[in-house]
Amino acid sequence: MLDIVKKLTSLNGPCGYEHNVSYYIRDYVKDLVDEVRIDGIGNVIATKKGSLPGPKILLTAHMDEVGFIVKKIEENGLIRFEKLGGHDDRILLAQQVKVLGNSGEISGVIGTMSAHFVKFDDPSKVRKHTHLYIDIGASSKAEVEKMGIEVGAPVTWATEMKVLGPKGKEMIMAKSLDDRVGCAVLLQLVNELQDETFAGVVTFLFSVQEEVGLRGAETAIKTLDVDAAIALDTTAVSDTPEETMDKTLFLGKGTGIKVMDFSLIVHKTMKNHLVNLAKEKGIPYQLEIFPGIGTDGGAVALANNGVPTGVLSIPSRYAHSPIELVSVADLEATKDLVKAFVLNLAEDTSFEW
Repeated sequence: MLDIVKKLTSLNGPCGYEHNVSYYIRDYVKDLVDEVRIDGIGNVIATKKGSLPGPKILLTAHMDEVGFIVKKIEENGLIRFEKLGGHDDRILLAQQVKVLGNSGEISGVIGTMSAHFVKFDDPSKVRKHTHLYIDIGASSKAEVEKMGIEVGAPVTWATEMKVLGPKGKEMIMAKSLDDRVGCAVLLQLVNELQDETFAGVVTFLFSVQEEVGLRGAETAIKTLDVDAAIALDTTAVSDTPEETMDKTLFLGKGTGIKVMDFSLIVHKTMKNHLVNLAKEKGIPYQLEIFPGIGTDGGAVALANNGVPTGVLSIPSRYAHSPIELVSVADLEATKDLVKAFVLNLAEDTSFEW
């Protein structure tokens, strides 16, 4: 699965500009599923039919990553930007980025004053992103435009995936792990289902624009007829030393089985089903209550006449930064549990309230 994560995180797909990720995932699964399509907003929807009768299940993860968009090009060649998704202004300074211009990717950096000027400034001040700029080495607006950059060009972090930690406890560090790791789990599951017998129909939804309001999932679910759903996403751990951390969710301690967040109070039947499966299969898990986030599960659960929806959360540190961090063991636990869920389906499986 590491190779899948590496490929997915190397692709650039900020909110609304997920094209490269959509095309890659469509081509990856086309010979492994019964049907695949890209809908009008960019969601990839793939369907795989089991050999036995059973329920219709939706598994979803989002393709988009937080990023930026060019708002204005100054006469001196510096670029003003707006956010795509949620960012912490405190971490923006001096970060390397890529501007996705018409002629290709252009390297740049979010500018900051030299340390030598700090004594003339308020060192505790956090400047809002609207006061910051991207420097691509151009000296005029005309030079920027000649490089293929115009207002509306998307921008992503420029970091590449690395594997950290001791053998057997490896961590993955990269941009866009939120939620390319969820996509990677689903792609790995598609691979592993090739040699398995299962009941029902599984629809895989790789959604767009989750980071700006669950828009892709909200659009797609209106066209899908499913009996139950599981969303896969990352979630922020609370195991670091900051005073606001409450030590309720840890890196490396297993997949998160969500109980609630601000977008969803998880259907009790679904939550209990996932917990019981994890116990039965010996899969490490943690129960997650975190009101600070939402997932596509929130949009799916409210659709149609209501869809029983669970969420599996991949614990992560440093979310929405250029260096998100997840545990390989947690990734495997998440894959193992969602696979167990699919293989446990039967004709009489019920998700009633």
